[in-house]
Amino acid sequence: MDLTLGSSRHTMAVIRLGSGRPPTRRAFLLLKLTAVTLSVLLFCEFLIYYGVIVRCHWPEVETPADGRGRGPPEPALRAMFLADTHLLGAVRGHWLDKLRREWQMERAFQTALWLLQPEVVFILGDVFDEGKWSSSQAWADDVGRFQTMFRHPAHVQLRVVAGNHDVGFHYQMNTYKIKRFEKVFNPERLFSWKGINFVLVNSVAMEGDGCDICSGAEAELLEISRQLNCSREQEHHPGRCGDGGPLPASAPVLLQHFPLYRRSDAHCSGEDAAPPAERGIPFQERYDVLSQEASRKVCARWGMESDFLGRAATPGGVGSVPDGHSIACPLPRPAPAQETHLPPLTSGY
Repeated sequence: MDLTLGSSRHTMAVIRLGSGRPPTRRAFLLLKLTAVTLSVLLFCEFLIYYGVIVRCHWPEVETPADGRGRGPPEPALRAMFLADTHLLGAVRGHWLDKLRREWQMERAFQTALWLLQPEVVFILGDVFDEGKWSSSQAWADDVGRFQTMFRHPAHVQLRVVAGNHDVGFHYQMNTYKIKRFEKVFNPERLFSWKGINFVLVNSVAMEGDGCDICSGAEAELLEISRQLNCSREQEHHPGRCGDGGPLPASAPVLLQHFPLYRRSDAHCSGEDAAPPAERGIPFQERYDVLSQEASRKVCARWGMESDFLGRAATPGGVGSVPDGHSIACPLPRPAPAQETHLPPLTSGY
């Protein structure tokens, strides 16, 4: 009986031991699979951004104390330029598509802020995809998501210009949409920092048809032109600038959404330029690019140092445009020393 009992106990022990092994293997495999999955997610959703952006660096530049090349050099201004974020709205945006796009843009932006430490960030229009028709509630929701995604420290400046998806094309925009946009984003058109003048242009209002919005925008640009010109002449005519104080005596950097006029992308270059077969496609004035008349007005008012633009006129049509081919600037007013088109931050635009 004892033997039988012992045998029974032994048998029971063997049964317990044998039945416990398969769950142990399954638990180990499950743990291993979970670890691999989490590692892949961590790499693809977090670490990959650091691996890519850490290879970027600020160029070495020499910056004199003023526009005349006098005085000891100052530290260069670290400026980041973005364009066409196109935050999807309530009408055309699927929740899963919005979640994926916005997560990727947020991680890319926050990683770049942490690694590159820019002092100012410019977004060159089309911040939103449906700002041209969104309701007040939809607009508030989109703005809230934008402010979460593009949050930044207080010492970092964020400047935004309007695009056609933010306020509509010329025939769609109105005072309400523009005021709504300017209530969220600083409406200042002239911004100076570290001896550099930035002119922020609402290129949607450069239609030139004499409408109230267009006339107001042109009047603002005329006043900016006066301020810049008097600052350059301040040395010879002190006191001409009035109470505002002189601006840095340097050529301005133009920031706007629409490209200045050019016939096509035939002279564009760069790794993000349009495919060769598409570079010769002619552009439509007032839709793909500014009109010749509006571009001439811009060139006639300022001797620009650089021109940064959003809204690639053809898919992938971004990059640098060599001097003399970019815009309809009549001599003796030169074209910008450098014209740069930025690719969309989000895909599909």
